[in-house]
Amino acid sequence: MNYVEEIKKLKSEKNAVIMAHYYQSADIQDIADYIGDSLALAQWAAKTDADIIVMCGVHFMGETAKILSPNKKVLVPDMNAGCSLADSCPAEEFAEFVSKYPDHTVISYVNTTAAVKAHTDVVVTSTNAKKIVDSFPMDAKIIFGPDKNLGGYINAVTGRNMILWNGCCHVHSQFSIEKLKELKAQYPEAEVLAHPECKKELLDLADFIGSTAALLSYSGKSDKKEFIVATESGILHQMKKDYPEKTFIPVPPETGNCACNECNYMRMNTMEKLYNCLKNETPEIIVDKEIAEKAVKPIIKMLEMSK
Repeated sequence: MNYVEEIKKLKSEKNAVIMAHYYQSADIQDIADYIGDSLALAQWAAKTDADIIVMCGVHFMGETAKILSPNKKVLVPDMNAGCSLADSCPAEEFAEFVSKYPDHTVISYVNTTAAVKAHTDVVVTSTNAKKIVDSFPMDAKIIFGPDKNLGGYINAVTGRNMILWNGCCHVHSQFSIEKLKELKAQYPEAEVLAHPECKKELLDLADFIGSTAALLSYSGKSDKKEFIVATESGILHQMKKDYPEKTFIPVPPETGNCACNECNYMRMNTMEKLYNCLKNETPEIIVDKEIAEKAVKPIIKMLEMSK
């Protein structure tokens, strides 16, 4: 079967749009109507007039799209495509944690479940986290969850002392510092690009730190020709497409023989699953109405503060 042809046909028949995160496989990125990071996908989900949104990413991204577009059908190719970071922050435990600090503003990274967002005052992404945290007075009491690495980085660049939930992304936490140092020695002219979900020890070695979209943009603007990239390796597809004259080297994980670091959850989505998802209009994302009504408020606040 020619999945590209069949998916395009179904998409047209059903007035559907395909949204893909940068961490998806190359074939899914190439067939998507929109490719972006979490903030861009959230903004686009809120604007589309399609009847069906197919979210090729992980489960919480589908939830965010459904919360912002409650009257649209939101599908995901694989319902089991979760997120280690979201899983590290169970809603009941987070609610109990928040209750210990009743006078604190709760800021949650978008990589969380809808139930966690329902206990949140404002959501952030790696793109806008610094901007939103900076909008609060310096003496504001803030809880930041669930990513301790991103929270620690934002504390460092804003001079804050936010209370951090102890969660992390398994992909960004398992980059090898030693292998990065070896790559820096092998490519002395290369710049190191790193996502702020990485550990501090790695960020200290980076030349530029930013969201997935920011890393892509920076690699185009820089006059350097070689880049060592510390984030999920799916972004290298767009980097190579946009800037074929440049060289992009992924930082390997601490274990295994793979030269790149992939998210096993993101890669659960395949062209076959995408085809079946569109054909059968399932699996469908359903968010509890009460949770959705609470979770939409911090998401809208984020979108307003990001303008």
